Amino acid sequence: MKVPSPPSARPTVALLLVTLSVAGCATGNRSRDTETPPAHGVTPLFSMIEASFIGLAEKMPADRYDFRPTDGDFEGVRTFAEQVKHVACSNFAFFNQIEDIAPPDDCASGGPHPAAGKPELVEYLRESFAYAVRVIGAMTAENAFDPVSGPYGGEWTRLGMTTMGVWHATDHYGQIVVYARMNGVVPGG
Repeated sequence: MKVPSPPSARPTVALLLVTLSVAGCATGNRSRDTETPPAHGVTPLFSMIEASFIGLAEKMPADRYDFRPTDGDFEGVRTFAEQVKHVACSNFAFFNQIEDIAPPDDCASGGPHPAAGKPELVEYLRESFAYAVRVIGAMTAENAFDPVSGPYGGEWTRLGMTTMGVWHATDHYGQIVVYARMNGVVPGG
């Protein structure tokens, strides 16, 4: 029996775009409403993952930042610290591309930022989300579909790259939740 290949990220991101559009309409942000920028439909979702991700990064004990699951098929996965640094670097990368700024190199390995250890990594993560929210806030009905491209995410629009950023942080949050629970740390509250 042939096992189907997993879907690529683009269909997943496309589904997230549809979800964001529906969420925007449900909150009164209609695509024909030029008075309300598209950022109003994305910012609340990005802020939710920001709060969840930073909250869990703060909750994980500093001495467990080097944790990497080993029980199961986890060969080659990032440590908790590497997950945090990867997401921080990627936030800068996605949103640098929206601003037509050269993104940091090698976010797959954490990038060039010197952050190491819980306090520095949490601060780097905070800075990356704050930067992303600022860039999202500059998205308007007039520029949301302007093309952007770069090594992270390929060719998109400003709205598409923003959605990629939401999807990416959410995907890695799901991974660190597993890490945290394996260490007796429960997300939330």
